[in-house]
Amino acid sequence: MDSILTSIKKLLGIAEEYEHFDPDIVMYINSAFSVLTQLGVGPEEGFRIEDASKTWSEFLYDDPRLEFVKTFIYLKVKLTFDPPLSSAVMEAINRQISELEWRINVTVDPD
Repeated sequence: MDSILTSIKKLLGIAEEYEHFDPDIVMYINSAFSVLTQLGVGPEEGFRIEDASKTWSEFLYDDPRLEFVKTFIYLKVKLTFDPPLSSAVMEAINRQISELEWRINVTVDPD
């Protein structure tokens, strides 16, 4: 199983069994899903998680063209949950998020 919550926690350096921050991380993940819904990614009616039961394939429908959505969600969560102290690093992450948004747009609406 490719749990969305578990994979984002792993990228953040949080053990799967440590659940203290789960409500915060879930909220930030769902905020990123809202942005992606506006960009045209995922189910038309939107998508959200409540725990570790939802998987990437439920959101992405196993579309290999959208693998970078995982990176997008991780970076959005990282900036709000554990922002870098360096403004240069923060700017680099923001640039990467902007590029990913552009690539997502191109992928879902190539016209």
